[in-house]
Amino acid sequence: MASNTVILITGVNRGIGHGLFATYLSRPNHTVIGAVRDPASPVSKALYDLPTGPSSKAIIVKIDSASDTDALAAIHSLRADHAITALDLVIANAGILAAGFPRVEDVRPADMKAHFAVNTVGPVVLFQAVLPLLKAAVTAPKFVTVGSSAGSIGGMEQRPFPNAAYAPSKAAVHYLTKKIHVEHPELIALPVDPGWPRTEMGEMAASHFGFEEAELSVEESLDEATREKSSGKLLRWDGVELPW
Repeated sequence: MASNTVILITGVNRGIGHGLFATYLSRPNHTVIGAVRDPASPVSKALYDLPTGPSSKAIIVKIDSASDTDALAAIHSLRADHAITALDLVIANAGILAAGFPRVEDVRPADMKAHFAVNTVGPVVLFQAVLPLLKAAVTAPKFVTVGSSAGSIGGMEQRPFPNAAYAPSKAAVHYLTKKIHVEHPELIALPVDPGWPRTEMGEMAASHFGFEEAELSVEESLDEATREKSSGKLLRWDGVELPW
């Protein structure tokens, strides 16, 4: 009997998260847990109608990344209601790009706080909740954050455009993901820049700065990720390492 792979992805109602959710759900022997802000919404309920691979199933839970309690409550529900005892892969995908592209001199403190709450603190709260289930995985478990080349400090000269709310929130989550790698040698932990796929957030940035869109193949990079080759690095969707 083939082993079952259990994956949790946040922000699966649209964009990158939806694509990853659908891709993993179509594979055989996968339990794919999708986290959304409102499981009762028609969009969330429609996730159960996506094509499902043999012996695979979908589970939808409530996690608002701005909440300090949703992630832990979701884990309690997964244990009690769905007999989930381990997680093989967690993708902290949920994020916002909501303030345009301000210069540092113009950015509003409220916009910075909003971006850090979801893009930086949210993944930390998620990690704290899922860590016991990651540690229970039979094979090397993976904790992945959705990073961004916009948050690359070493690449700032190549991307000099204003981005004083979103980009620093991504630079911070890069640091925290690297710190998880250092503090937890039993895990594979890395941020992955998915490029500019056809999503609302990606199209906003791509059209604003004239970038070409990239193929979304994050799952291929994650399939091949190892502690030695990938963990603790900032990787682009195609496996190319980016400067911190």
